[in-house]
Amino acid sequence: MEQVSSTGKLVQITVTDGYDLKGSKGDTPVTFIRAEFNQVVLGDSAKITVSPDGTAKYNFTCSFEFNPEGGITLDDLAHKPMFLTMTEVLPKEKKQKEEKTLILGQAVVDLLPLLEGQISFETTAPLHPVPGSPLETPRSSVKQCSLEVKVFATEPLLTAAQISGGNLLKVTLEAAYSVPESFLPVGPLQNYMVGLQVPSRGEKDYPILFKNGMLKLGGEKEPVPRPKKWPISNILAPGANNIPDAFIVGGPYEEEEGELNHPEDREFRNQAECMKKRIIWDLESRCYIDPPAVVSFQKRIADCRLWPVEITRVPVATAPKGKGGKFDKTEDEGQLSFHGVAYVNMVPLLYPGVNRIRGAFHVYPYLDSTVHEKTKCSVSLFRDIGHHLIQNNKVGGINSPLSKQVASKTLKEDKTVKEKDIDGRLRPGDVQAPSIKSQSSDTPLEGEPPVSNNPEGQQYVEAGTYLVLEIQLDKALVPKRMPEELARRVKEMIPPRPPLTRRTGGAQKAMSDYHSQIKNISRSILDEYHRMFGKQVAKLGNDIDSETLEEQKCQLSYELNCSGKYFAFKEQLKHAVVKIVREKYLRTTSFESQEELQTFISELYVFLVDQMHVALNQTMPDDIQGAVSTIYINSDQLRLFAFEAEVNENYEMAAVYYEERLVRDPQNIDHWLDYGAFCLLTEDNIKAQECFQKALSLNQSHIHSLLLCGVLAVLLENYEQAEIFFEDATCLEPTSVLAWTLLGLYYEIQNNDIRMEMAFHEASKQLQARMFQAQVIKEKSMDSGETIEEGGKLESSLGPWGTRNDSSAIAIKTEATSGAGGTSSIVDEFLEESSKLQYDSREHLTTQSQEPTMGQKTSNIYLKEIPEKKAASKCRDSSALLPPVHYSQPPTTIFMETIRFLMKVNAVQYVQRVLAHELLCPQGGPSCEYYLVLAQTHLLKKDFEKAEEYLQQAAQMDYLNPNVWGVKGHLYFLSGNHAEAKACYERTISFVVDASEMHFIFLRLGLIYLEEKEYEKAKKTYLQACKRSPSCLTWLGLGIACYRLEELTEAEDALSEANALNNYNAEVWGYLALVCLKAGRQLEAEQAYKYTIKLKLKNEALLAEIHTVQETVGFGNPSF
Repeated sequence: MEQVSSTGKLVQITVTDGYDLKGSKGDTPVTFIRAEFNQVVLGDSAKITVSPDGTAKYNFTCSFEFNPEGGITLDDLAHKPMFLTMTEVLPKEKKQKEEKTLILGQAVVDLLPLLEGQISFETTAPLHPVPGSPLETPRSSVKQCSLEVKVFATEPLLTAAQISGGNLLKVTLEAAYSVPESFLPVGPLQNYMVGLQVPSRGEKDYPILFKNGMLKLGGEKEPVPRPKKWPISNILAPGANNIPDAFIVGGPYEEEEGELNHPEDREFRNQAECMKKRIIWDLESRCYIDPPAVVSFQKRIADCRLWPVEITRVPVATAPKGKGGKFDKTEDEGQLSFHGVAYVNMVPLLYPGVNRIRGAFHVYPYLDSTVHEKTKCSVSLFRDIGHHLIQNNKVGGINSPLSKQVASKTLKEDKTVKEKDIDGRLRPGDVQAPSIKSQSSDTPLEGEPPVSNNPEGQQYVEAGTYLVLEIQLDKALVPKRMPEELARRVKEMIPPRPPLTRRTGGAQKAMSDYHSQIKNISRSILDEYHRMFGKQVAKLGNDIDSETLEEQKCQLSYELNCSGKYFAFKEQLKHAVVKIVREKYLRTTSFESQEELQTFISELYVFLVDQMHVALNQTMPDDIQGAVSTIYINSDQLRLFAFEAEVNENYEMAAVYYEERLVRDPQNIDHWLDYGAFCLLTEDNIKAQECFQKALSLNQSHIHSLLLCGVLAVLLENYEQAEIFFEDATCLEPTSVLAWTLLGLYYEIQNNDIRMEMAFHEASKQLQARMFQAQVIKEKSMDSGETIEEGGKLESSLGPWGTRNDSSAIAIKTEATSGAGGTSSIVDEFLEESSKLQYDSREHLTTQSQEPTMGQKTSNIYLKEIPEKKAASKCRDSSALLPPVHYSQPPTTIFMETIRFLMKVNAVQYVQRVLAHELLCPQGGPSCEYYLVLAQTHLLKKDFEKAEEYLQQAAQMDYLNPNVWGVKGHLYFLSGNHAEAKACYERTISFVVDASEMHFIFLRLGLIYLEEKEYEKAKKTYLQACKRSPSCLTWLGLGIACYRLEELTEAEDALSEANALNNYNAEVWGYLALVCLKAGRQLEAEQAYKYTIKLKLKNEALLAEIHTVQETVGFGNPSF
């Protein structure tokens, strides 16, 4: 074993066994192992005879000394493997003086675990055969042809500070695709080289070179996965070139961080990587970065952002045949040509948790001024630093792994050239003198191109050349918060809501519940009977025979079964029966036999029937006569009523409806979010924050609750909390475009440009993936002849704040609160001026280039504006004679999707900021929806002039968009121009495809018809509204129209429906009083008039009309 000094740290390598071995002269050859590292032979093992089964016991130990200050360094351990070469000793022949040997194979041991903090490890290293070796045909044994190796260090090679603060950089150069046509595989040999510099020790740069790229013609794509190779030349066994367990796996272009990762680049990438010339390296080079260099690395990425990666080719000088061993001088020796550079955006390495970037990067001609402008780098790796290595580019040298250590690497005239470091790397000490010479000289060095022009490099641009490379760190430069930590922080800020207390009840409570359910079901059955046979019973009176009753019974049973109501009644009764079984009969376990079960069921049935009769006898005699048909108002209807109150600025009534929803179901997250958004509208930010936090306490994984808590935290300037909320949302739902965009907007507020870019990039990436998936689904459905229908037609069916959102009930509020218009005038002016400048240049393209947008998720939206639910997709369909069936597609940009969400929750302050991004976004810019949002924001501020201007621009861009005409109708209605509003509303409802909301379009159009005394049109309009989304206002409008048409019966029915939905509406009571007065029903007229006065009717004209009719008929006002 080779002896080493004790000044450094000792690393021992032991080869214990070999498996599946054989030689050229039989199956029991005599072999020995030679160990080499860093071009130094560490020692040879004893000569061991292989056993007949192919195994050998070597027990050979060698060592080397690790010394960071000189000799073997951390970088040597990082990128250089240990070579174990097996050699066969051939039997001596007659008259043979010296033994002959034959190299059988070579094994590679990666020493990287020593840099990861380990002091020992074991590995099975495959023994790769050299060409012509008998090991190429393995034995038929279980063990692979391999060596068992143990590596041991006497002490850790890295200190704790180096392990925690340092890092390991891996750079993989895969290939250069679509290289210039002037690159030919015939002619003089060329060495294709790529290089870059990275900080390794403090501020000192460490150059990384990739040499000997292989030029290949097109015809097929490079296979994946394929192994990565060592950046070392002249390895004896071809298989030993491959780095163990390291592969190039490729991946979708869209997931890359490079420049050619857009859908429009796909065709070019496919063609370049299949058909065009390429240069293949497939090399991985590693570099250890110490803690000070890590800090320097981060700072330089933040300052420079782009990193220069140079590419060039130099002619190879070949060794002549003969015994001289000297190289012939050539004119082109060391000439630098085709000098290009790729600009790699390293900023993603500063994103939290990101430790790898991979992508394709365009190659441009190397021009000093351009490189310095983009990267702030004034030194060329090949021209200024590595010029002497380019001249040292020879073939046929002696840098074999078996050679002795190279003593000198300097170039000497008229002497035998000695090779440089075997891996083509430059040591820091080797680069100083040439670098100084280049920088201090005004004239270029020999072989470098003129700095002002690079015609050869321009060929890269013409050919569309790009490099594919990967840069990976062992640890992310910026650590990312773990999801567990974020969840813990959220839990600390908003503790989970304790579960509701368990309600206990005994047998008496169970019986009471059963009786109550029986009464409810009996009323429902009677209501159904009255609906089916009420008129028939009224005609026959008491003259109904038993046969008719039996027939009605059969029809009723059939209707209940067909409609599903019978099943609903059973489900309604099930819980009460279960409680009786548990509380009355105390049965909570399964029955032991079928007979016991049948006996119990019989007993239970008798008891339930008896109790049913008790409940019916208690109910029927008294309740039938005074039974009043009640209309159950569900949560969605309450939300619609609240929205109507908001539109009419009746905020007190809106708050009542929202609070009633909370009382009915306090565990419903949607109810809290709706109420919180309403509080945002009324500028009660503290109460809005409480609502959003309440929703989050119910479900701490609810994305919209997290995002809204973050929005409120920003509005209240609690920025630390906002970051926690937004980051937690991205962790819980990494595919959420909305979460990433809001996180980016937060970072913009914090002036953290790098993280802002990271968040916007991730949002765009997720949006692109969603668009691609939607396109695939669309193509599949079109191939199968299927269509995807819009879910839900009733606008009162306002969906939850989650995955399913069907329809919209949105309108322009009649007046905005003072804070809603308090947006920045500077941002407003910027938007207006920018839109004017860009609109002129884009106007002629917009009608043809508009992308369809995704159906708006407007399920519980109660905005002052009309967001573009189906903006451009409806524009295209509106002129077709097809039903309104279309595919839901993603929004055009991440910012427009965010705008819709913010408008939905009344966060108008945010909208101005996002509109600026939408305007400047390459995929965005002025669009129909963009101008609609601008118009809505100005409409909130009662700035009708600006709103009209933006609506005109929206109409010019998409004249057939029903939403444009709907918003214009609201504009004219609010400004008092009812004639123009009527024309816009009529145009809106005439489109084949509905606007994103129709409820208030019908309401206001009907109101205009009433004002103009077009009662038939008003009646039809209100009927449509009642069918789509019935409310007190729709029934009231219908009742007024029928009353004016002297259709008193229909008017009373409609007004009764309105009164049932809201019996606090004084106008409904007023018209009911008029109907009763006209019908001659004095008592009812007086009661209706009493409530009209009690609720303080504000319509003076209606009150005067009531008094006139009272005087005419002579009754109705008890105060006379």
